[in-house]
Amino acid sequence: MSDTLVAGGITVRVNGDERAIPAGLTVDRLLEHLSLNPRMVVVERNCEILRRELLAETIVHEGDSLELVHFVGGG
Repeated sequence: MSDTLVAGGITVRVNGDERAIPAGLTVDRLLEHLSLNPRMVVVERNCEILRRELLAETIVHEGDSLELVHFVGGG
């Protein structure tokens, strides 16, 4: 595991890697915790794509598997 589990933390899988995160985060707060802009990421949680309007109300639980797909702009 790459991150050290802190008291009150949980372990989740993000893009195939186990990560320790604070317990009780919603998906939008997790993205903030990872320094990601929610408008630039598509989130798949436990094999189901989350609609953007649900990010603020969906709580991340111990053992969840998240795939984060980043949009990259360019010209």
